[in-house]
Amino acid sequence: MERIYLAGGCFWGLQKFFDQFAGVERTEVGYANGPDRAPSYQEVCASSGHAETVLVEYDEKKIDLEKLLDYYFMVIDPLSYNRQGMDMGVQYRTGVFYTDEKQLPAIGKVFAREEEKAGRKLAVLCEPLKNFFSAEEYHQKYLEKNPGGYCHIPPRYYGLEDRT
Repeated sequence: MERIYLAGGCFWGLQKFFDQFAGVERTEVGYANGPDRAPSYQEVCASSGHAETVLVEYDEKKIDLEKLLDYYFMVIDPLSYNRQGMDMGVQYRTGVFYTDEKQLPAIGKVFAREEEKAGRKLAVLCEPLKNFFSAEEYHQKYLEKNPGGYCHIPPRYYGLEDRT
């Protein structure tokens, strides 16, 4: 199993989005690349420095990193700094946090394509994962538990792949 950590605004919708794809074996929401201590959600909302992030564990024989990142860029505004949709603040920054340098060629390829499309440098970070702290249980699979919850990702993106 491979892992990539994706920050793309509110983690509730990003988790639901990635859960639909064959080859994604597990997702978990949490807080990444902030100070080296586990924050509470309230601390994250008060600018602890952590980003709301989704851990995506995937089987690279079924889905490769480039495809995952293509999906990621489908549901974020890559030019928006510390904001996605109505969510604003440092915790909503976008970023691809990698765990292995062998992931860099795929990441670089996708970033280059997206920058060419945008015609300028992206506001999406690309950096090694420094830390990841699991979010509180009530945040895990939040939109499954609370179908009316807000997310910047339009609902039509939750049905791209039927896993049943």
